[in-house]
Amino acid sequence: MHNIKTLEKCFKKYLRNLEAWAPENLIHVDLDLLREFNLLHVHNQIPVDTALTRYFQVLETPDKITLINNDFVVWIVPDKLKDKAITYALIATNSDKEPKLEVGFFVSGVYNTSHLVLTVLEKFLHEIQENEELLAKLR
Repeated sequence: MHNIKTLEKCFKKYLRNLEAWAPENLIHVDLDLLREFNLLHVHNQIPVDTALTRYFQVLETPDKITLINNDFVVWIVPDKLKDKAITYALIATNSDKEPKLEVGFFVSGVYNTSHLVLTVLEKFLHEIQENEELLAKLR
């Protein structure tokens, strides 16, 4: 079992100062990002490999959904900004001490659908996993 108190403490720490903790700040999911990730036709595609997002423990609280497995911790946070629905996702690698924030993104407007959020999440998880595997080989 994962230490829920530690995860909550890390989430609050990261959320308080995202600019300092998120390596690339928050990435806005828009047409350019979908083009870069080759996800423009995401609604017509069947995911090729969903293994990364298949095995998560899900913790739901009134303010967020937390996804946890041995490799990652993901916080999905719905919010409103000037009466506009927005969804934030923070992705951290799950390490022994505490999760290390790797990337955060947000969606709004026409991009704010659960299918798109999960598809972009899966893409980021895949990239992070590839980078971690490459770093492990270089060590």
